[in-house]
Amino acid sequence: MRPSDCVRCVDFPCADVNIAAHVIPHIESVPASVKVVLISEAVPVDPADYYYANGSPQAGSLFEETTVLAFQDAAALAGIDAQVTSLQDLLDLGIYFTTAVKCAKTGYTLKAATVKACSRLLETELGLFPNVKAYRLMGDVAIRAVNYVAKRRGEPRAVPAGSTYKIRGGDYRFRGVPAFPSYVQAGPAFFIEKSKRRMIAEDIATALALL
Repeated sequence: MRPSDCVRCVDFPCADVNIAAHVIPHIESVPASVKVVLISEAVPVDPADYYYANGSPQAGSLFEETTVLAFQDAAALAGIDAQVTSLQDLLDLGIYFTTAVKCAKTGYTLKAATVKACSRLLETELGLFPNVKAYRLMGDVAIRAVNYVAKRRGEPRAVPAGSTYKIRGGDYRFRGVPAFPSYVQAGPAFFIEKSKRRMIAEDIATALALL
């Protein structure tokens, strides 16, 4: 099953994104084997930086590089011998990667209307995976998108309002399973803010324990 076969944006209503850089994961997956879903912010401007290309993990991409480093940091911190060197290794562990917004940003931030509109695509995408044990919500956009999904389903907010620094580490649930808010691990900022890099590792380590 390829998520891109099941998830589509029909009218592209968002004004603050580049629809030419629109990506829904086209990777072949076995839905029942996915145990952790990691949701980062938005598709990168350059498709060469994304998680996947041509139906496979994109070796050497920026998103792969920073994500693998984040999981290596987490494994070292938790004392886990995970042997993670590629995105494929993480996929093999049952981790699925996607973005809350399926187009690239045109500015620094995203409008609430954009996150809300794209959360409908995310809702359909997440519904493809019936055996998820945890959701990793990497950054404010991912958190807001999941909260929009929860609201449409008549559920309470998955994650409360507040700065990520204050809410990370709390006991939150989305669709009945743990939801872990953290910082964005995909992209160039990962190399800049070292304090956040450690917090990302701490947060990912909790998800690794569920695999």
